[in-house]
Amino acid sequence: MNLLLRKPIDRLRAETETGDTLKRSLGGWDLTFLGVGAIVGAGIFAATGSAIAGGASHPGAGPAILISFLLTAAACGLAAFCYAEFAAMVPVAGSAYTYAYASLGEILAWIIGWDLIIEYAIGNVAVAISWSGYFSELLTYVGIHIPPWLATDYRTAGQMAADAAAGLQVGPLAGALTSAPRILGVPIILNLPAVLIVAFLTLLLVRGTRESARFNMFIVILKLAVIVFFLAVGMIYFRPENLTAHGGFAPNGYLGISSAAAIIFFAYIGFDAVSTAAEETKDPGKDMPFGILMSLVVCTVVYIAVALVMTGMAPWDRLGTPEPMLTALELSGGSPTLLRVSEIVVAIGAVVAMTSVLLVFQFGQPRIFFAMARDGLLPRWAARVHPRYRTPHITTILTGVFVGVLAAFANINEMVELTNIGTLFAFVLVSVGVLVLRRTEPERARPFRTPGSPVVPILAALACVYLMFGLPLVTWIRFLVWLVLGGLIYFFYGRRHSVLRKESPPPGGAGEGSE
Repeated sequence: MNLLLRKPIDRLRAETETGDTLKRSLGGWDLTFLGVGAIVGAGIFAATGSAIAGGASHPGAGPAILISFLLTAAACGLAAFCYAEFAAMVPVAGSAYTYAYASLGEILAWIIGWDLIIEYAIGNVAVAISWSGYFSELLTYVGIHIPPWLATDYRTAGQMAADAAAGLQVGPLAGALTSAPRILGVPIILNLPAVLIVAFLTLLLVRGTRESARFNMFIVILKLAVIVFFLAVGMIYFRPENLTAHGGFAPNGYLGISSAAAIIFFAYIGFDAVSTAAEETKDPGKDMPFGILMSLVVCTVVYIAVALVMTGMAPWDRLGTPEPMLTALELSGGSPTLLRVSEIVVAIGAVVAMTSVLLVFQFGQPRIFFAMARDGLLPRWAARVHPRYRTPHITTILTGVFVGVLAAFANINEMVELTNIGTLFAFVLVSVGVLVLRRTEPERARPFRTPGSPVVPILAALACVYLMFGLPLVTWIRFLVWLVLGGLIYFFYGRRHSVLRKESPPPGGAGEGSE
């Protein structure tokens, strides 16, 4: 069956110059803004509080969250070097899927392509649900209240029902159960804002890559401006003693630092989305490494600055809320007027931040489907390009429908857990792929080379495996079920329609694809 059939890099590059091709219109800073757009989102606006203060299942890092961010950035940086080498050498749509096809073989390429659906599409479901929550809250500042049954998810509704049955306080969204229309006695609860934002961004992405990049650049600048505003206000009320009070700089030692590092990994997901734009980059050999690595550097600086200001404004052990930036402002002792303005500005920043994450991930997933369809592993119609806009419009629309429908009804916690394990698995295979190609094609030109190879790729793979084993067992079970389902699709469809397999000789024969 020759499941490890590899696709030659020269052939991959040649395919970007004939037939349905994507428009090359992006430069290094366009890619950097794509990366920042994908990375800076719910992680900094929400997850940081839990990492700082801790919770029932994990100790907090306290002010030492600064070290946690550096550790996570280092782990992601190792993988980023591997992505940068591949993206510069193989400037083709498909990201890790394409890299695996060139280095590890068709079956592993399919597995990672199927796995990337978890990172991009499933991950975007979680972001869309979170976006809806922040957007609904923002509307309340101007007196607009969306009915609870139109702006919640089934996890929230289910938890409210369980709390109500136990005689507990069910909170402000309890009206979702009582006010929702019913069909055969079943309450109809959906997340309409999440559906609408996904639909809007899907139409924008169909319209054109350059237009989408410009819109993304605008909202990235806006959300960075919001963060700068928070930092400026925070420095007014910054008290250095907060960094060493309440148990010291690292109140829970290394355990708290490492636990926080695992939590904030979600805040770094997204830099690899830059690589999906390789086929639409003007000078991928130079611009791809720049965009991937620069976006990671910018986000690390932003994260550390925000964490430093938050822990200097308020006691670290009181920041474990869903909105830690707002909590820090409230505890800082600022004037009520400044607090009210800051709340509105930060709420706008959260909505804008997650809009850019949605945009970039919605940008990435269709290009992976596009690459897989071009190889015959998915139906050929999925590789069609819009005759006017030169975008993969069919897969863009299908991805939008898939994400929108799931976002209307899905459970956000399960989506986040699947996203983490899917992303880490992709990082592992890309790191291993760099090692394989260094050995099988050592003389191939590499516009960018991962420094310290083979040590850096090995460390990248080990770091990601370590983080994977920290995830719950149920997440592993769902992940394995997802891979088994993907394997069945490959053996019953993909393997039979593989373009490379049809053109390659039987095992044992000589040919370009059997190396």
